[in-house]
Amino acid sequence: MNIAVFASGNGSNFAAIAEAVKTGKIKASLKALIVDKPKAYVITRAKEYNVPCYVIELKNFNSKKEYEEKIVSILKPLNIDLICLAGYMKICDEVLLNNYPNKIINIHPALLPAFKGAHAILDAYNYGVKVTGVTIHYVNKEIDGGKIIAQEAIMIADEEKIEDLEARIHEVEHNLYVKTINKLLEDYDARIN
Repeated sequence: MNIAVFASGNGSNFAAIAEAVKTGKIKASLKALIVDKPKAYVITRAKEYNVPCYVIELKNFNSKKEYEEKIVSILKPLNIDLICLAGYMKICDEVLLNNYPNKIINIHPALLPAFKGAHAILDAYNYGVKVTGVTIHYVNKEIDGGKIIAQEAIMIADEEKIEDLEARIHEVEHNLYVKTINKLLEDYDARIN
């Protein structure tokens, strides 16, 4: 089984996936990292794990369609079975969704459907909820709107600092993403064999 990761920033979830592939916790080959920001730290992480990295910026294309066609042209020869978004700050459009139906997943730092969008941890914290968490879901056209695959709740302690909550959420993300990727790949492998 072959996976690709899409990222835009620091890449801690990418590193968790890459480490799990390296140690055999994820039984798959990590074939590519797609990055849309040329200065993203995740590029350094990809080098550390010897994962081929492709920097593809939307601004270099005439349309989102051409941008996604370029990504698909890289992924198709690699026979990618699953695409894992890990802090990828672009909305997947029709070209990707049509080429990889039910094969693109995303991780979100809140219990969807609550607190969709890019600032979920801060939004939940500022709202004052006592329970937040992590969601892994299929990607569709709606922002953070695809079918939920897995969730894990996290209690927010009284007087907890936002930085401490973020650290705890990231720890849960790394573990839950690895477990969920493995389960999806096992299910997919069972269906095709």
